[in-house]
Amino acid sequence: MSNIAPSVLRQASRLAAAAPLRSARVLSRATIAAAVKTASAASSRSYVSETKRNNADVQAEHAIKLDHREMEKQGLAISAQDGSSQHVSPMADVLSNATVMDEGQRPIYLDMQATTPVDPRVLDAMMPFFTNVYGNPHSRTHAYGWETDKAVEEARKHIADLIGADPKEIIFTSGATESNNMSIKGVARFFGRSGKKKHIITSQTEHKCVLDSCRHLQDEGFEVTYLPVKSTGLIDMADLEAAIRPDTAIVSIMAVNNEIGVIQPLEEIGKLCRSKKIFFHTDAAQAVGKIPLDVNAMNIDLMSISSHKIYGPKGIGACYVRRRPRVRLDPIISGGGQERGLRSGTLAPPLVVGFGEACRIAKEEMPYDSKRIKYLSDRLLNGLLAMEHTSQNGDPNHFYPGCVNVSFAYVEGESLLMALKDIALSSGSACTSASLEPSYVLRALGNSDESAHSSIRFGIGRFTTEQEIDYVLKAVTERVGFLRELSPLWELVQEGIDLNTIQWSQH
Repeated sequence: MSNIAPSVLRQASRLAAAAPLRSARVLSRATIAAAVKTASAASSRSYVSETKRNNADVQAEHAIKLDHREMEKQGLAISAQDGSSQHVSPMADVLSNATVMDEGQRPIYLDMQATTPVDPRVLDAMMPFFTNVYGNPHSRTHAYGWETDKAVEEARKHIADLIGADPKEIIFTSGATESNNMSIKGVARFFGRSGKKKHIITSQTEHKCVLDSCRHLQDEGFEVTYLPVKSTGLIDMADLEAAIRPDTAIVSIMAVNNEIGVIQPLEEIGKLCRSKKIFFHTDAAQAVGKIPLDVNAMNIDLMSISSHKIYGPKGIGACYVRRRPRVRLDPIISGGGQERGLRSGTLAPPLVVGFGEACRIAKEEMPYDSKRIKYLSDRLLNGLLAMEHTSQNGDPNHFYPGCVNVSFAYVEGESLLMALKDIALSSGSACTSASLEPSYVLRALGNSDESAHSSIRFGIGRFTTEQEIDYVLKAVTERVGFLRELSPLWELVQEGIDLNTIQWSQH
């Protein structure tokens, strides 16, 4: 009780001060008892909050709410068992059958390209830095700063080891988006000041933050070449070489695509750029920790890395910036000059330590993880492609197995996602999934709008189980079949009619 007493007195004094002086009175025993109870509860805090029952339930009834008025307007009717005609959505039966595996479980998570769960070992490494080891790593005058600085530098070394870099070449940022902005805008602005280097090369299938950074630079007077990709999603090296000009400052090509998983030929691109004395930047958010990377062997000058894609915490990332030959860039954040003056601001030691631990684990377990994810990916892909009128998007021989993108003809991707409420999936990048436009990545591959709209991305990770893959296969097969039965186009296809020969009349 000794540790509770000061808290009780403080709370009692606050209560007394809150009452008007003219009505000042002695606190009752009940008031003091309530204060003691509150203080006791506060003193027994725990780091991990308790998960309450039903917090994570998938409410099927909530997912199956029907907009009757909207359906009546469209005149959609389904016969009920008693023979009466009801105005309901065709999705109702599908959604009502979208059961959760067991009561209280959340949907199966297969969206590893959007984010990954924090590895428990990463959380264990982070916890002390939220409580006892809380010094500012940039404080040089006392032990609190020294101990966090030591932990930060150790994490920096783990990240560098994962990509074959020197720890001094790792710059901490808030994530891959900031790293991409810093790399492309920083190099372009530094070398563009002289007016000699005003050209940038990237591809049409890059992440939004790369494409938007390039568009911003176009507004500043830079010229940007957006390379097309082949139907497999890979760039054509001949196209890249032809696009290089004497005033080209930087080439930015992502390592692993976030939607279709294709792996670009980084070593060939790096060799070409080095021979032309052009900086080569790669967005490796989906590649680091998943496939072997060596910045020196691949001649990579700048690389963007994200922590939460490799089972680390969100809100932290890194940018690899080569020192020899030195890459010069303008910082986009100014301030105290931390991180070699390229990214000012106080680092968050818990996030940095978690990021470093995630990289250490990724390097240690990459052979095992790769083998296991490949096994699960083959199991899923073979099952999906065994269905009729399904196709894989991207190069089947050069893709990261943890990212499987499949098109289901004659099914709307959004409808299928709604039907698969018990599985967390995506129809494209999480950054653009709110848009109803077809994926620009799939359109760049030459896919039709219909094909792009019917695609689903399956993300497999370290914690995915074989049972989950089997459940997903069964669920997708059943619900794709059901949705196709509702489609008049599917009926025509089953009758052997080529849809491309039909002339559709406009109303």
